[in-house]
Amino acid sequence: MKKILVPCDFSKPALNAYRFALDTAAQSKGVVHVLNIIELPVMHDTVLMPMLSIEKGLLEDLKAEAEKRFSKLADKYNPEGVKIVFRVVFGRMTDSVLDFARDNQIDLIVMGSHGASGLREFIVGSNAEKIVRTSTVPVLVIKDYFKGPVKDIVFPNTLDTENQEELVMKVKALQQFFKAHLHIVWVNTPAHFQIDNETYERLENFAKSYQFKDYTLAVYNHINEEAGILHYTESVKGNLIAMGTNGRRGLSHLMSGSTAEDIVNHGKSLIWTYRLPKEK
Repeated sequence: MKKILVPCDFSKPALNAYRFALDTAAQSKGVVHVLNIIELPVMHDTVLMPMLSIEKGLLEDLKAEAEKRFSKLADKYNPEGVKIVFRVVFGRMTDSVLDFARDNQIDLIVMGSHGASGLREFIVGSNAEKIVRTSTVPVLVIKDYFKGPVKDIVFPNTLDTENQEELVMKVKALQQFFKAHLHIVWVNTPAHFQIDNETYERLENFAKSYQFKDYTLAVYNHINEEAGILHYTESVKGNLIAMGTNGRRGLSHLMSGSTAEDIVNHGKSLIWTYRLPKEK
């Protein structure tokens, strides 16, 4: 986690993400890239030149204001002297973050989020949810400030043997970085009920095949997967939930959704996600 990207709109969740990124970069001796994205309203004018003149002045003012606000932020935090790169861009939130992450070979995106629920979640969702769904880079979502250390990582698992190797390697690297205990859990629901003894055996085989270390295996019974993951995390005092997401879009997303994205919207702990490669 040498190159960390923090989208920053100067809100409280963004500040929490920024501070967590600084703590993480101090540990990895990395760099924090802070990206302020200004989404401009659509403007209409019958006279082209005056509109362009006003727009140019507006962009310069917005950029200067963002740089001024970040200067105060940089002076207030960063006791470890982490290298910080600040940049202002104009464009759509999701596209700007994904483009910057790709062009700068970012290792981790740290996002603050208010979450989303109800009608807003169904129609719009949260910015963090959209990034989680589309990013090929791991994303860590934070809501409240977390000083650390990360001691307990919850790794909900489907126990599918295919299409998981990349995710498992990423989770093992995450565990090693934080020197944390790993809780590998299967949430048993009425819709996907399995006998506990058989599930424990599969969990044991899964853990041994990937040579996990410092871990606990658990089967947790609940009415649905999302609530089960959140309740289990609370019961073991987990600091961070690590999950894969399928990156569904459009109608497929509306019909099937993603447990990881639901937890991003509703969970309170740190949530780390990695988009699973598409099945061949």
